[in-house]
Amino acid sequence: MTGELSTRQKALATLGVMLTLLLVALDQTVVGTAMPRIIAELNGLSVYAWVTTAYLVASTVVVPVAGKLGDMFGRKPFILVGMVGFMAGSWLCGFSQNMTELILFRSLQGAFGGMLFANTFTVLADIFDAQQRVRMQGIFGAVFGLASVIGPTFGGYITDNWGWRWVFYVNIPVGVLAVAVTLAALPYVRSKVSWREIDFAGAAMLAAGVIPLLIGLSITHDHSWGSPEVVALLAGAAVMLAGFFVVETRWAQNPVVPFELFKTNQFAISVTVAFFSAVGMFGAIIFIPLLYQGVLGVSATNSGNLLIPMMGGLVVFSTLSGQLLSRIRYYRVLGTVGIGAMIVAMWLLTGVTAGTSQWTVAAYSVILGAGLGLTFPLTLAVVQVALPRRVVGVATSQVQFWRNLGGTVGTAVLGSILSRQLTPDIQARIAAVHLPGQFSLPSTSASSPQGVLDPKNLAHTRASFPAQFQPLYDQAVHAMRLGLADAIHDVFLIGAAILVVALVATLFLREVPIKRGRQAVAPELAADGGVSDQLRAAG
Repeated sequence: MTGELSTRQKALATLGVMLTLLLVALDQTVVGTAMPRIIAELNGLSVYAWVTTAYLVASTVVVPVAGKLGDMFGRKPFILVGMVGFMAGSWLCGFSQNMTELILFRSLQGAFGGMLFANTFTVLADIFDAQQRVRMQGIFGAVFGLASVIGPTFGGYITDNWGWRWVFYVNIPVGVLAVAVTLAALPYVRSKVSWREIDFAGAAMLAAGVIPLLIGLSITHDHSWGSPEVVALLAGAAVMLAGFFVVETRWAQNPVVPFELFKTNQFAISVTVAFFSAVGMFGAIIFIPLLYQGVLGVSATNSGNLLIPMMGGLVVFSTLSGQLLSRIRYYRVLGTVGIGAMIVAMWLLTGVTAGTSQWTVAAYSVILGAGLGLTFPLTLAVVQVALPRRVVGVATSQVQFWRNLGGTVGTAVLGSILSRQLTPDIQARIAAVHLPGQFSLPSTSASSPQGVLDPKNLAHTRASFPAQFQPLYDQAVHAMRLGLADAIHDVFLIGAAILVVALVATLFLREVPIKRGRQAVAPELAADGGVSDQLRAAG
């Protein structure tokens, strides 16, 4: 396939897919910036989290199914359908008149976004040979990081100057361009597979298991882990996923998730690394801004700008990792060094206090971003090189699926730890100051960091005290910052401990010679060969 395409066709096809990836990745960060304005206009504070949850759940559920279907029927149709559906969902989101409509349309957008995520990285296998592909994985990883860098600023500009609805409308002209380029230049790999071979039962059971799992994890920010809602959702998910495993391994002729993949070293290690490294990535993205705003007293706008160094590290080292993969023999060291850098960065962040320089935290963030950048292309490239073409789509989408799931689990677990530690840590720090009895803080200040997140609120509250009490208030605010820092330190320390699992996993990766491509491990068999037979041939 790769030999049949001219350099111009490859360049145009890559541009179309890259635009698709940029658009979908950008959408996630741009919308987050606009959410406060959306909530204010649509009166949706009580269901604020569901806008994000709806997109996340729909996207994660669709990813493995779309990856499998891309293997069966070719990836080009699913990229085109996904992009058209994503633009339609964007248009509907922009026209939402209430939060219910926005949540519904956001879930629709997420479903088509999952279809795109499942195939954009995989389609590189249809365009490039093994060496070129691993280099492009690094560049595509950099594009993903770039979207994270420019997204908040871009979203803030659109929201302030055009209105929040244009955050969604702006997707349409870019999407039309991506569709036109993809339609004209992307090759279509035909398949003889019939729709009758689709594993509908497996797809339904997977959705029935993943949906309650993700919802159960997502609501832990305002429900305890032992609450009836969380327990019921997680228990129901466990039952359905156990049934899914039985159906896929015993009865499905063409399973959505071929569990034989997990017997292959390269796939099992890549999934493990993707899952546990996502804990570090999402932990950093969520909790570093809280560190900036709550502990260092940086404004929300500047805290977003101070994330740029981390994403800059991700972009640079993701591109570098893609180049190194095909040039060094023992490339598993990239994963080991990358995860090690993430652990070091998380450990360094546990030492941040109210007196730490902003640029010191930014330097730690660069190390974290560099570690993420080294790791991100490795998992995708190894899977695509090691496995037969017939399963490369489902294998790649599985890596994406487990990365999304790791992010959700990490956010829920680390967020729960922060919530549990926050009140006692702040109260302990305030008690250590020994404030006089005649001085008392506002009722929420001693138990919540919200009072130190808004500089205007701090100034207003300080001005409300008599002049002789204002120095005492400054001491209390400093104590609250230290208490918040203590709680966040625990989060980063546990996040670093979880990353050790990914670090150990990288040591067991068996390298596949990139130059020889997947032939080195799993020679492609005849078109009618089974997945199990191919994987047995791979050893």
